[in-house]
Amino acid sequence: MRPQILFPLFAEVSGLKGVGPKVLPLVQKLAGPLVRDLLFLSPSGVVVRRPMTAADAVEGQVGIFEVVIDRLIVPNRPGVPIKVRATDPTGFVHLIWFGGSGQHIDRLLPKGQTRLVSGKVERFNNEVQIVHPDVFKPEEADEVAAVEPVYPQTQGLTSRVMRKLVRAALPSAPELPEWQDPAWKAKQGWVGWREALEALHAPEGERDLEPDAPARQRLAFDELLAHQLALARRRRARQITPAPVIHAGETAERLLGALPFALTGAQAQAIAEIRRDLSSGEQMGRLLQGDVGSGKTAVAAMALADAAASGFQGALMAPTEILARQHWQRLTPLLEAAGVTTVLLTGRDTPAERRARLAALASGEAQVAIGTHALFQDAVRFDKLALAVIDEQHRFGVNERQRLQAKGDPRTGGVHLLTMSATPIPRTLELTQYGELEVSRLTEKPPGRTPVTTAVLPLARIGEVAKRLKSAVDCGAQAYWICPLVAESEAIDLAAAEARAADLRRLLQIEVGLAHGQMPGAEREAVMADFADGRTQVLVATTVVEVGVDVPNASIMVIEHADRFGLAQLHQLRGRVGRGAKASTCLLLYGGGDDGLGETAKTRLETLRRTEDGFEIAEEDFRLRGGGDPLGLKQSGFPAYRFADPIRHKGLMLAAADDARLVLGRDPDLTSPRGEAVKVLEALFDWRNDRPGID
Repeated sequence: MRPQILFPLFAEVSGLKGVGPKVLPLVQKLAGPLVRDLLFLSPSGVVVRRPMTAADAVEGQVGIFEVVIDRLIVPNRPGVPIKVRATDPTGFVHLIWFGGSGQHIDRLLPKGQTRLVSGKVERFNNEVQIVHPDVFKPEEADEVAAVEPVYPQTQGLTSRVMRKLVRAALPSAPELPEWQDPAWKAKQGWVGWREALEALHAPEGERDLEPDAPARQRLAFDELLAHQLALARRRRARQITPAPVIHAGETAERLLGALPFALTGAQAQAIAEIRRDLSSGEQMGRLLQGDVGSGKTAVAAMALADAAASGFQGALMAPTEILARQHWQRLTPLLEAAGVTTVLLTGRDTPAERRARLAALASGEAQVAIGTHALFQDAVRFDKLALAVIDEQHRFGVNERQRLQAKGDPRTGGVHLLTMSATPIPRTLELTQYGELEVSRLTEKPPGRTPVTTAVLPLARIGEVAKRLKSAVDCGAQAYWICPLVAESEAIDLAAAEARAADLRRLLQIEVGLAHGQMPGAEREAVMADFADGRTQVLVATTVVEVGVDVPNASIMVIEHADRFGLAQLHQLRGRVGRGAKASTCLLLYGGGDDGLGETAKTRLETLRRTEDGFEIAEEDFRLRGGGDPLGLKQSGFPAYRFADPIRHKGLMLAAADDARLVLGRDPDLTSPRGEAVKVLEALFDWRNDRPGID
């Protein structure tokens, strides 16, 4: 139940004065449906206004002028701006509009009337000018703030209107019980929650908008603490949930003997950690994090073999059919050599295949199921499911993972969970997404993996690259060609991909596959399957091939405008090659010449050319982002924080994780005064509704 003290904050924003039927959808788009959402919308900038006259106007600063309107000057030819000349006791101030109606401006600024005008001062032909000024009547002087926060805006809803709505909502913010540790709060010099929220919306300058401003730090820590508490409570709930006891057995040893390579030290360590969890009698929740080609699937196979040897069943779920089939094709011979029976479940099974496979699972005849989302459909029944393995875990929501785990038998306890991710992330960021899981890292690659030669070339040499590609294709090579991420619009990406595919068909005189995000899933997977099976030699694609495609014969990766991609994304794309015995090459083509390549882009490309170590690349990516690329984190599946920046607030995040553990260690049921306050904090941020992947 939500605490009653929060009811005003969780009221619909439609109840605020000024939020009518036309404004409501715009406010919901920018902030959200609740009063709380509006108050959690941070200013994106600040305007500092200084009283000025025509004589002392300072170019480049924002001034406030009290003027009398002298005359409207409407141009007699297109392309010339509308001008209003105004005066004060020291001279003229010219107000400029590019576009707009002369009649409207004449009504806004009647001749002879006094007005307050504000805007950035410019000088043109020795005239003082303000382009598109803010205009107020003298009786509206109270609305002309010396320091005004600037809010996100959209067509039909200006920053000034958003400011008025925020001011109308602020009285709804109650005084809440303090959940911060008093000593920590005093050490940081922070004010209370409500005072911090008021300060957030009343900045005195640009400095107050920085992540390390006291008010923003206080609110960021609150948000991080709420997140860490949610993760810690999930971890605690898992730890007290009984689960089947799974022991290592001869089955896994037979599987180990069937592997075509020896385990690395990191793989052996991960297997030991997983076995410790599986044999504990408590429900396992572990993330297996490893770089491309580090052998995560082999580790998962050992866990599945252990489950089968202990009389239980396991399931491996992948996000796409092509990836599920690849897992099935590669794991089935190994598991069968160890005496473990497998079945494949996807959305395209024939009715007869589906009936037979479902019967095998329900009877226990099939010990391992490999498949897609089809694994957690209602018709699927397991005999004794004890282990769920999730590949590319960020592609599944919490509810989907829980639906698969719910297929277990309650009488034997909770289903163990092993999730896998091929996106290495720095230790300091693991807490933001995986704080409720134990983490095993695979930092080595199995012997025999072919290194990928990475070259960085200007886009001007694309003709030379295409000719080399033709020679390689004529010799039987397969290649990916990734099209530039020229904009956020998929339509633009699609046009670039289609044009490049057509160019390559003409040059290579072969069929060229095309895969992009707008294709129906089944059609896209069919194109990728043709490439995986060798029926097409070249695949032109957008970033839909970043994960989940394993084509050992592919040995060439060309990435156009590589300077427009993130470092981690480039590394994932490069990981599509070098998966077989052939020497592999990745060509990073950048545009604009050396002079047009920014320092950050140069560093990214040089880092990728220098190393294949995904964890080193992740740390460098983390360093390069600074606080300026939260979108990159969002695309990587990290929570979309309202106040916190997991990079700039790294220290606060670590402190919040420690505090969450301390709170629950002292008061696991949250019945103390601070525990009751913490419940209010959790409800305030309401992670279940606000954060995909957090429950």
